[in-house]
Amino acid sequence: MFKKALFAFALIFCFALKSQASMILLPMDLEQKNHLKAYGITYWILELDIEAWWLLNYRGGSFAFPYSKPFEKECLTRGVSFEVIPDAAFSRILDEISQPEVNMDVMKLQKAPKIAVYTPTEGFKNSKGEEVQPWDDAVTLVLTYAEIPFDKVYDDEVLGDKLVEYDWLHLHHEDFTGQYGKFYSGYHAQGWYKENQQLMEALAHKHGFDKVSQLKLAVAKKIKEYVIGGGFMFAMCSATDTYDIALAADGVDIVDKYYDGDPPDPNAQQKLNFEKTFAFENFKLVKNPLEYEHSTIDNHYGRTVDPEQDYFTLFDFSAKW
Repeated sequence: MFKKALFAFALIFCFALKSQASMILLPMDLEQKNHLKAYGITYWILELDIEAWWLLNYRGGSFAFPYSKPFEKECLTRGVSFEVIPDAAFSRILDEISQPEVNMDVMKLQKAPKIAVYTPTEGFKNSKGEEVQPWDDAVTLVLTYAEIPFDKVYDDEVLGDKLVEYDWLHLHHEDFTGQYGKFYSGYHAQGWYKENQQLMEALAHKHGFDKVSQLKLAVAKKIKEYVIGGGFMFAMCSATDTYDIALAADGVDIVDKYYDGDPPDPNAQQKLNFEKTFAFENFKLVKNPLEYEHSTIDNHYGRTVDPEQDYFTLFDFSAKW
């Protein structure tokens, strides 16, 4: 607390010395040399209880915050492109953004959100202390590079009601249906696959469940409570569709014997309840346990169009309208 107060005093002193050039602008267009680090700088500013501005659709969604010599030095240290501008210039930017015909807006940032990433924690390792899942989590790599702090949480933490401690939850490449990504056909003989299945089954039994699918459903429900309570969730890769599949299949066995030792309910499709999902409905389950696909939520591979004949339209983010 004392260090933060001392730092704040130093900032006020710097502001007084630099009143003629009192804002730092982090452009997020092509002038920015390191976009990810720019996010990290902005997060760091918020951690210091300093307000920042997010200029939506202005030069790629730029950030701005009060000038101080330590802030300038930090931008230089992290290799982030920045511009030092006077109050008058920043006021003109805000005035431009405020025009009703301009698709831009301003969002004031006041709090550094506490971030959790749902990914296997340190306790989820084999007997040699090695991580068993062979893929990287792009989000943890990005956050680490950007120098944005985060905590890892997994089933123990979620079922232990730890999510209330966080503002933002990111879901990694998880299979909430308990089918281990439906990797059986290609990888069931691999050591990492066997170890992952053993660890997941042990984790399910630890929490009183007979099957991994039951464990993952319980986790999905806890996450749903978190979101209903105001938490933010972002899912990627297989977590996106398997999350809703698991919720829709609450009380229905959709998992084949390759994954849990017994056959699925033959009427599973008809028993899905789409009222329980977040985003998707009316999807069809892919029942083949050896096919690397969970449902028709994913786009199919039948659309083969030459690049020269394929057209699409990009649109601006609707910041104001």
